[in-house]
Amino acid sequence: MIYVVATLTVKPETRAEFIAAATACIEETRKEPGNIAYDMHESVTDPTKMVFVERWENVEATVPHGKAEHMRTFGRVAVKCMTAPPKIEVITPAKVDVR
Repeated sequence: MIYVVATLTVKPETRAEFIAAATACIEETRKEPGNIAYDMHESVTDPTKMVFVERWENVEATVPHGKAEHMRTFGRVAVKCMTAPPKIEVITPAKVDVR
């Protein structure tokens, strides 16, 4: 299992447009094979900072996701709304021995 954490900062005047486009994308992404969870969060200290937390069965499941029509549609809106490129991290659960 992997997680993808994407942090995006949007222009305040485009926030509502961004959220509307993200909502549609999230709905479709949750139907994709290999997707376990896909959520968007917003910072409590900075309303322009949006964080997507995705959970996938494996990294291979993210390949078709990146090419999906709903991602392309969202991308066209997001690029107009963002103040900088997104910061994207792929992470896995840590293997720790908790006793």
